Amino acid sequence: MLLTFDKDFGELAWRSGLPASCGIVLFRLPALGPTGVGKVIADVLTGRDDWPGHFSVVEPGRIRVRVLPSVAP
Repeated sequence: MLLTFDKDFGELAWRSGLPASCGIVLFRLPALGPTGVGKVIADVLTGRDDWPGHFSVVEPGRIRVRVLPSVAP
C-alpha cells in the first residue's frame, strides 16, 4: 500500500503497472496539522478494506476508486 500527497508521484505509480496486490491512496486534502492529517488518514484507511488493486483519491467529502491497470498503458 502506497500513501501519498504528491499528485505527480500518484500519476507515476498509476502508470507503472503495479501488481493487483498493490494499492495507491492519493490524499488531496487541505493543509491540516500533523494530528489532524493523521486522524483523517486513520479514519479513511479503516473505513474500507478494498484498497489493494485500486488507485484511490481521497478528497474532502469523497473518495474516488479506480481499478489499477494490469499492465502499464
